[in-house]
Amino acid sequence: MATTNSLNTVTVNGVTYSAEDYAAQQTAKAASSVSSNSALGKDAFLQLLVTQMQYQDPLDPQDNSEYLAQLAQFSALEQMTNVSEALEKTNTLVSNIDTSMLVGQLSGMIGKDLQWTTTTTVMNTDGTAVTDSNGNAKTTTTTHEGTVTGVSISDGSPSIIAKGTDGQTYKVSISDITRVGSAS
Repeated sequence: MATTNSLNTVTVNGVTYSAEDYAAQQTAKAASSVSSNSALGKDAFLQLLVTQMQYQDPLDPQDNSEYLAQLAQFSALEQMTNVSEALEKTNTLVSNIDTSMLVGQLSGMIGKDLQWTTTTTVMNTDGTAVTDSNGNAKTTTTTHEGTVTGVSISDGSPSIIAKGTDGQTYKVSISDITRVGSAS
């Protein structure tokens, strides 16, 4: 690769690049390290800015106002990232409080009669779903009854543990409960 000015070259591992080619190569590396959602992260943004400043032509530097504008963008990005992280933490806290309150309310159901339904897909002997004339999977709904024996939290989702009238123990999703207490 021929260069016209030796002041504008970069040598890495014995290979000499023009400043523009090296900056383009570093930019490509930074762009390839960007997350899969194509959002430019603050680290990649700062790396690009530093690379741009480091390899500018010393005989023809860029205007300072461009750097100030980029630094202002970086500052805004940093602030938005901080706000986003704070909102995520707040959301997690509120979710934990909601779950704790729900578990407290569900604990009051221990010892009470419970009715719930389960929906299952009808399967063929080959393991495929039986479908109706419209191509929709056929399902059956079964009603169960039992007594609440406990509360469980799995993956942040509370559920009821119930002993069915058939003697089996069931883990019942809150959305499947149809009645709490006796039917009379």
